[in-house]
Amino acid sequence: MKHALLFLFIIVILASCKNREATEPTNSPNPKPNIIYILADDLGYADIGAYGQKLIETPNIDALASSGMLFTQHYTSAPVCAPARFMLLTGKHAGHAYIRSNSEWKERGDVWNYRAMAKDSTLEGQGPMPKSTVTMAHHFKKAGYTTGLVGKWGLGAPHTHSIPNEMGFDFFYGYNCQRQAHTYYPLHLYKNRKRVALQNDTIAPNTPFPEGANPNDPNSYTDYSLTDYAPELMYKELSNFVEENKRNPFFLYWATPIPHVALQAPQKWVDYYSHKFGEEEPYLSGGRNRYFSHKNPHAAYAAMVSYLDENIGKLIQQLKDEGIYENTLIIFTSDNGPSYAGGADPVYFESAKPFDGQYGRGKGFLYEGGIRIPMIASWPNKIMPGTKSDHISAHYDMLATFGDIVGFEVPEDTDGISISPTLFESNKQKEHEFLYWEFPSYGGQVALRMGDWKVLRQNLKNEETPTLELYNLKIDPAEENNVANLHPETLEKAAKIFKEERTEPELEDFKIPLLDHGLLFNEK
Repeated sequence: MKHALLFLFIIVILASCKNREATEPTNSPNPKPNIIYILADDLGYADIGAYGQKLIETPNIDALASSGMLFTQHYTSAPVCAPARFMLLTGKHAGHAYIRSNSEWKERGDVWNYRAMAKDSTLEGQGPMPKSTVTMAHHFKKAGYTTGLVGKWGLGAPHTHSIPNEMGFDFFYGYNCQRQAHTYYPLHLYKNRKRVALQNDTIAPNTPFPEGANPNDPNSYTDYSLTDYAPELMYKELSNFVEENKRNPFFLYWATPIPHVALQAPQKWVDYYSHKFGEEEPYLSGGRNRYFSHKNPHAAYAAMVSYLDENIGKLIQQLKDEGIYENTLIIFTSDNGPSYAGGADPVYFESAKPFDGQYGRGKGFLYEGGIRIPMIASWPNKIMPGTKSDHISAHYDMLATFGDIVGFEVPEDTDGISISPTLFESNKQKEHEFLYWEFPSYGGQVALRMGDWKVLRQNLKNEETPTLELYNLKIDPAEENNVANLHPETLEKAAKIFKEERTEPELEDFKIPLLDHGLLFNEK
């Protein structure tokens, strides 16, 4: 009898242990989240419905905003492609960054010659980052993540150390060179380290509208729509990356080239918006009109944005189908403000509203229209749905943020501050004393945001007199009333920050003499 009772007791204990083993994962900490960072290219602050866009339809991005948090005061690190991407990946602001503007590495030869680049891959790509550069992808890898980049790189060149696969990314598919990305029907893309030839003809960027052709005849534009559409190929590779890595944590950086011109979009979306917008004046390339011609430029721009939105919807559905949506943090944003070139029309779409997105105020400039960008963060059951934040943040905060969420160690010299307390509505959010911008192109510019104050200086490299501008963004978000002469104490504070925060750039192209000699505010 005693043996029988002992045997029964052992059976009960074993069953209890087995049951506890079966249920233990639900009581243990959640696995590391997947992180998908979607970086649109030249998408304005108000180019999507969640930020007030009235003409372009973006239901999937809007749904992402409804499911998560929308940021109203998020900024790019720089007003053009390459430096914005460098600072995003390294957590540096422009006063400390190695790359501070686009650098096309012209010393190699005729780098803008599309046909020459097709024959000689050593002409592709941009100036390389230092070999010692540590990107957020490196940090993710150390934390046990598989890392992928799909889209546009723009931070190095083939045959150098500065390619995605040498800078922390396990997988890369897309444009190595941002000049190649001036056509959506390129001759090739890169898959990891190798070119992948596409079924497209050699139609070089900036090919002018055919002489004598009828601008109202759709057949006059056939050269600009070829066979292999790069964003479609990229999405297939992106989807495959998710499928292959769904069982382990992954970091996916989707650096889509959309909606950077040239205006090239799937015909179904162009037809949709042509019907919606009606007849419009064609955009004809040639002379000062760069990129490619399009019979319906407004329809084409809207089509590109809606096509991106469609693919974001497909990605979210895939995450749900794979059962990993609830353990995935998705961030959607842009690299800088809207373009004014190549048929893009920020006035028609009010792309930067309530700011100005035109030349001089949009892309390439440090006014709000050039640097204030949309950002949406969504993570089911982690980020409260339908929330908004006016926390002031920038691209270079993302390294610290991801380190906070994932658990990797963030370098002490990062310029960023984790925004995870804001995402999870904690009261422990640290605030920036300032945000810093320095841009040596378009005449040479610097800017600081200090609370509600924005200090801006322009014309620092050309023959014009440098400007000195001060705006209170709380009462003057459009930066229309320069009050620099009324607040000398604010300018003194800005001068001190510039002096303490800035390091002289290593590359000659990025130098600004007034800054390099400490004369930004007429210091002796």
